[in-house]
Amino acid sequence: MESLIRDIHDFPTPGVVFKDLTPVLADPAGLRDAIDTMVTLAPEGIDMVAGVESRGFWFAPSIALALGCGFVAMRKPAKLPGPVLRRPVTLEYGEDELAVHTGQIPAGARVLIVDDVLATGGTLMGAADLVEDADASVAGALLFLELTALDGRAALEERGIDVRTAIRA
Repeated sequence: MESLIRDIHDFPTPGVVFKDLTPVLADPAGLRDAIDTMVTLAPEGIDMVAGVESRGFWFAPSIALALGCGFVAMRKPAKLPGPVLRRPVTLEYGEDELAVHTGQIPAGARVLIVDDVLATGGTLMGAADLVEDADASVAGALLFLELTALDGRAALEERGIDVRTAIRA
């Protein structure tokens, strides 16, 4: 899996080394290995899997199916019709917002948050806020790739979030 990840320098801004995961997705064995590894790492007792837009969508629905639970999409602004819960998120190179349909996460549910890459942890902190705003609990965060130099894990673990990653780089 790791050998399929491609580095793209100075994207989306100068100085950033973007980790392109699309070669993993394009390779049937790589994709199967990624999903299987992440499912193995998932904590037990999950009621719902929340995928963070957009690249969390690549993994979260398959993980939800394998775990036998539902999937909820955490979207960027203005992507969901109807009433939504919203939270701002701080990215490693900017600001954004996540939203989820009101009522889509059942109160009391144990929610596993899935995304592609853990960098600074800002997106996952916002996602965790959304889960808690829905009166549910964060069962953990599951990522395909963790960029250890950016230490996003520290803030999440300080908050009590169980962080699990398939690859640490």
